[in-house]
Amino acid sequence: MGSAPERLRPWWKDAIVYQVYPASFKDSNGDGIGDIPGLISELDYLETLGINTLWLSPMYKSPQVDMGYDISDFEDIHEPFGSLADMEKLIDGLHKRGIRLILDLVINHTSDQHHWFQESRSSKENPKRNWYIWRPPRYDASGQRQPPNNWRAAFGGSVWEWDEKTQEYYLHYFAPEQPDLNWDNEATRKAIYDSAIRFWLDKGVDGFRVDTVNKYSKPKEFIDAEITDPKNPWQYAYPLFCNGPRMHEFLKEMNRDAMAPYGEVMTVGELPCTPDSKEILRYVGAEERELNMVFHFDMIYLGMGTVHKYMPEPFDLRDVKAALGKWQRFIEGQDTWTTVFAENHDSARSVSRFASDAPEHREASSRLLALMLTTLTGTLFIYQGQEIGMANIPRHWPVDEYKDLETQNFWERMRKHTGGDPEGMEAAMDGIRLLARDHARTPLQWDGSKNAGFSAGRPWMRVHDDYPEVNIERQRDRSNSPLAFWTRMLRFRKQFAALFAHGIFREFDHENKAVFTYTKEVQNHSGGVYVHTDDAGGDDESRGEEVKKALVVLNFSAAEQHLVVPRELRDCRVRLVRLSVSTVAEHDGAAAPEVLAPYEGRVYFVL
Repeated sequence: MGSAPERLRPWWKDAIVYQVYPASFKDSNGDGIGDIPGLISELDYLETLGINTLWLSPMYKSPQVDMGYDISDFEDIHEPFGSLADMEKLIDGLHKRGIRLILDLVINHTSDQHHWFQESRSSKENPKRNWYIWRPPRYDASGQRQPPNNWRAAFGGSVWEWDEKTQEYYLHYFAPEQPDLNWDNEATRKAIYDSAIRFWLDKGVDGFRVDTVNKYSKPKEFIDAEITDPKNPWQYAYPLFCNGPRMHEFLKEMNRDAMAPYGEVMTVGELPCTPDSKEILRYVGAEERELNMVFHFDMIYLGMGTVHKYMPEPFDLRDVKAALGKWQRFIEGQDTWTTVFAENHDSARSVSRFASDAPEHREASSRLLALMLTTLTGTLFIYQGQEIGMANIPRHWPVDEYKDLETQNFWERMRKHTGGDPEGMEAAMDGIRLLARDHARTPLQWDGSKNAGFSAGRPWMRVHDDYPEVNIERQRDRSNSPLAFWTRMLRFRKQFAALFAHGIFREFDHENKAVFTYTKEVQNHSGGVYVHTDDAGGDDESRGEEVKKALVVLNFSAAEQHLVVPRELRDCRVRLVRLSVSTVAEHDGAAAPEVLAPYEGRVYFVL
C-alpha cells in the first residue's frame, strides 16, 4: 500500500511510456510493413520490459505522405496496419496486462483526402469551405500572382497552396497534402472532438500525445515574416504562427467538453518554439486545465541549424545539462509537471547524438543514457529500439535509402541551393547522417535472422546493417546488456519513485565538459525511501535505512574521469546500492573505484 501522497498522484505522473512506430515495430503478415497484429504478438515483451503505458504513433487511415500524420479518416485504420477490430483487441490486451494506451491526436490539419477537405475545396459556397483556411492571392508589382505571405512550411516551400478550381490559396504549415483546419469555426471544433477524441475514448483509450498543440489558433493577420534567409523566398515564421490568440481558449474547451467527462485522460503536448517557461505554464498549470504536460525539445534541438535544420552546429555536455536542468527545475514550486525523453519518431537516435555509437562504446553509452533518463523527474518516455541501443543509419547508406519527406525535401533544396556542388552536397549529407528523422524509423531489430525478425517479406525501409549484433534476442540473456539494464532501471525507478520520478533536481560542476553530476532529493511532504543496509538488492522496503537523497554521476566521455563528490556531500556517508550501482557490471554491489570508466554512470544513495 502506497503512502497517501502516492495514492493521490495522477497515474500519468508515474507513467513509463513506450512509443511504438507501427510501420517499423513488427510485421505479422509478410508485407514488409509493421502492423497492429504484430504489436499484439509482442505485448508480453513490453510487459517484461516494465513499461506501463504505450504510445502508438498514428495508425489512422492515411495516404502516408507524412507517415500517417496526414489523416484521411480519424475513425478508421490504415489498411496495412490492420482494422478497428485489431485496435479493440490491442486495447483489451494492454489493459489485461495493466498497460494503458495513448494515441497521437493530430488535429491541427488533415490529409487533403479527408472528406472534410474534399468538400471544402469543392466550391466557395460549400458549407465546409470555412473548415479550412482559404485566402485570395496577392499580386506583385508586375501583376504576378503571389501567396498571401512569405512564410516557409516545415518541409520547405510556401505554407500556401494554390487551388485552381476555386482560385484561392489554402494554408498548410506542413506538406501541401496536409491542409490546416480552421479552429475559429465552432462547427469544425465540434466535429474534431467527436471524430478524433470521443470516438477513441469510447473504445477505452487512456489519453493522447497531442501533435503540434500550439498551432491551432491562427493569427488574425498573416503578416510577412522577417527575412532571415535572403536567398530563399520563404522565411522562417514559427514565432508568428505558434501560440496564437485563441490557443488557450481552444484547449480549455477541448479538455472540458471532450475529455473531462471521461475521467483522468492523459494529455502530453508537442509544444515547439515555446522557450518561455511562463508561456508553458499557461498550457500545463493544473488550474489552467489544458494539458497535463508537454515535451520540452531543448535537448533534442541541440546541434540543429538555425536556418537549415540539417546543417549541424556544435554543442557540448554543458548545453545538454542546461537543456535538461531548465525543465527539471521548471516544476519546483509550481502545480505542474514535466517530461523526460531523449528520442522519438521525429529525432535521430540518442546514443548517436549525445554519447557514442562507436562499437567499443555503444553499449556503455546506452546504459549511461538509461541511467540518466530513469533518474530524472517527470513522466518517462522511451522510443522503440532505444532499449537495445539502436543507432543512426550507417554513414555509407546513400540518400535514396532515406524515406522521410523532410529529408528528401531538404536534399532537393540543397541541390538547388548549391547547384549540385559536391562539397556542398557532402555537407548536406553529413547533416542528414546526424539529424534526419529516418534514423528512428528503421525496423526494430528483434533477432539475427533475415530482416532482423521484423518481417518475412522485404521491409518497407532497409534494416540497419548491425542487426546481427544488435537485437533484442541477443540481449535478453546477457545480464548487463542495454536491454537488461533498461529493465532493471525501470524496476528501480518504480521502487524509488519518490526519489527519482518525483524528486528535486540539483546540478553540480556545470562547467565540466565530461561529467554530469546531480542529486535527487525526496520532496519534504513525500517522506523518504527505504533501502536495506545488509542486502541492498532486496525488494522489501519495510525495514532498512531511510534515504532522502541520491547522487548521480555520469561520464559522457571516452576517457576515464576522476569521481568528484560535491562539497556539500563530503561529510555524508555515500553508499553504492545494488541495481543502480553502476553501468559497469563488475562494480555492482562492490566498492567502486575513484575513477569513472568511459561512459560509466553511477547512482549513490546518500545516507
